[in-house]
Amino acid sequence: MTADPHAFVSAEAHYARFRPRYPHALYRHLTDRFDLDGTQRALDLGCGPGTVALELAALVHTVIAVDPAAGMLQQGRALACERGVDNVLWQRGDSTALRDLGLPLLDLAVMAKSFHWTDRVQVLQDLDTVTTVQAGIVIISAGPSGAMPLPAWAPVVADVRAAYLGTVRRAGRGTYPEPAETYETTVRRSPFPKVDVMAFDQIVVRSTRELIGLQLSNSYSTPAQLGPRRQAFEEDLRRALLAHDPSGRYEETIRTEVLIATR
Repeated sequence: MTADPHAFVSAEAHYARFRPRYPHALYRHLTDRFDLDGTQRALDLGCGPGTVALELAALVHTVIAVDPAAGMLQQGRALACERGVDNVLWQRGDSTALRDLGLPLLDLAVMAKSFHWTDRVQVLQDLDTVTTVQAGIVIISAGPSGAMPLPAWAPVVADVRAAYLGTVRRAGRGTYPEPAETYETTVRRSPFPKVDVMAFDQIVVRSTRELIGLQLSNSYSTPAQLGPRRQAFEEDLRRALLAHDPSGRYEETIRTEVLIATR
């Protein structure tokens, strides 16, 4: 499996605006675990609009943010400018050519949801060649399916989405691929076999507009996939959500699972 640069085409702005940030406790843990003191070099592979890179920038000397999608990098640069972050190097590239990116020796390599889209065995082998001996590999992702109860509004969204896009989760020019084994199993067979897994929970409350925007950020319900039916989709989803909960406030407990691997 390799990253599909088309998976989030047309979703970039929604991704940057409506995807939640990861908990501050996660970054505090990374700071303590790796003694981050503003001198390290870190890689955010598959950075998207810089969700991790922009937070990590305050903890290290340089973040190299790599993504195959030019639109995502454009969003990341804009957010960096807004927040006054000037130590992120935005670089277009793909996990399949990691060794050809001209990377310096790295103290930390982070992948969030992007790990899902890579050839996971190969990317871990390649990271072995571009990291220091004491470096850490950090994989940040939502917990496995079933780790947290679905919010009450989730079936409402699923029903409307299925009415417009069917029940098969599409992504870019293909379908959404499900991994054959857990991330932990894959990583324990890699050059980074010492693995710790932890979880951080946070409660997110969204408005109707924010929840609709979140759906447009998903690879399986992008504006491009909806095409001319996008406006009707948004209107139907708004009506369905407000019929479900007229308050227009939709709460979700999100569990972020973090896998930290070292040699």
